[in-house]
Amino acid sequence: MNLFLMRIRWCGVLLASVIAIVATAGSAKAQQHHPPRPPKTLRLYVFDCGVIKGLDPALFNFKPGELATTELAVPCYLIVDPKGTLMWDVGVIPDSAFKDDGAPVTQGVSTATRTLESQLAQIGYAPSDITYLAMSHYHSDHVANANEFAGSTWLVRKAERDAMFAEKPPALVNPATYSELKNSKTVILTTDEYDVFGDGKVIIKSAPGHTPGHQVLIVKLARTGTVVVAGDLYHYPEERGRDVVPTFEYNKEESLASRAMIESYVKKTGAQLWIEHDFIGNSKLKKSPNFYE
Repeated sequence: MNLFLMRIRWCGVLLASVIAIVATAGSAKAQQHHPPRPPKTLRLYVFDCGVIKGLDPALFNFKPGELATTELAVPCYLIVDPKGTLMWDVGVIPDSAFKDDGAPVTQGVSTATRTLESQLAQIGYAPSDITYLAMSHYHSDHVANANEFAGSTWLVRKAERDAMFAEKPPALVNPATYSELKNSKTVILTTDEYDVFGDGKVIIKSAPGHTPGHQVLIVKLARTGTVVVAGDLYHYPEERGRDVVPTFEYNKEESLASRAMIESYVKKTGAQLWIEHDFIGNSKLKKSPNFYE
């Protein structure tokens, strides 16, 4: 091959390499994630994070037939404020348990059909976009994807955090699902009410008893009105108005006092009380990508 042809071939290889680099850079740029613009008004999204089946009513001090259903819903919630985002409770089955085929995943008595991350992505968000993470309490059916939000600011009460990272963790927890929160930016909530965005519309309220630092979420929506997302203050609507708590309650007296306090708030304000695990009640709520405002 003469020198002229070699130079032509070399130039062709060089040009192809440049084109490939530019194409790769363009593709990467196209794949960069940008969260949606902040809405003008507060929004509340409800995600389907699974269902729990087959529990004995006796665990909740009920007899067979006393409950409309023993199934428990497992929702997750995203609150989007013009000033930021709050993820509230993060499911019973970690996204990492799902396979590429997208088939439902069952672990023990719990089943989930969709990942939390995919539901966030459907409305334009990634875990890295979430400003704050807060959970009603540390039980494993509320914290399965906590590690995915380790980059968010964690809002938690000292008694709850101390229990989660104690040398001997409490019952009904899986420390591996929230281990990365230990080094997260954390705000320890010291008052009965914490105003998340400083505008009085999203309040985390202390309601101990189910666990030492159990808390509920109050969301004041312009059209829907005030909603109390009640964590595990109750599991079934049949518990309301009765001095019945689960057999695994941390402190019965505190739980009953917290229930009375929240019921008083609901009566005074006309707020809706959403029992997170209420399977029938949850089935009537509109799910993401729809939202409440």
